[in-house]
Amino acid sequence: MVCLRDKTSFASMAFTLYTLIQTAILCTNAIAVLHEERFLSKIGWGVDQGVGGFGDDPGVKAQILNLIRSVRTVMRVPLIIVNSACIILLLLFG
Repeated sequence: MVCLRDKTSFASMAFTLYTLIQTAILCTNAIAVLHEERFLSKIGWGVDQGVGGFGDDPGVKAQILNLIRSVRTVMRVPLIIVNSACIILLLLFG
């Protein structure tokens, strides 16, 4: 005999497209919140870190810092809109 409780607990832990989108939004929010002077400079990833010479390929550290800066610059307004939509969806549909 199969217990009915097992099926409902499995259904509540389903991996859906909404949870995948929500995870991406949370990770993007985490990147956007990082502050260079308060957090990144304490771990050695400040503004002046990762600057290479002319013609040098940027290292992994410089590329990650560039990604963090670009996410904060480009994704500021879209994140506000997407976060507001997620909050409204959660309020309406639980």
